[in-house]
Amino acid sequence: MEEHPEKDILFAFRHKDGAVSLYADEDWAMERGIDPEQLVMVEIPRELFSSGTVQELREYVATYLESQENQMSS
Repeated sequence: MEEHPEKDILFAFRHKDGAVSLYADEDWAMERGIDPEQLVMVEIPRELFSSGTVQELREYVATYLESQENQMSS
């Protein structure tokens, strides 16, 4: 049986200019004026979550969101 690495969750919001904002949970995003319907839940590999920089997390999430958008448009 194959083991799956543990993952942590972040909620992402992509702005119209392409920038990505990250939130630990939906409540935090709502406190900052983000509609929870516009959030995307992204699983982050545990190692990246615990030792990555904020920039590395944003790049990971941006790449994930782009791949999702590409799959939807195909």
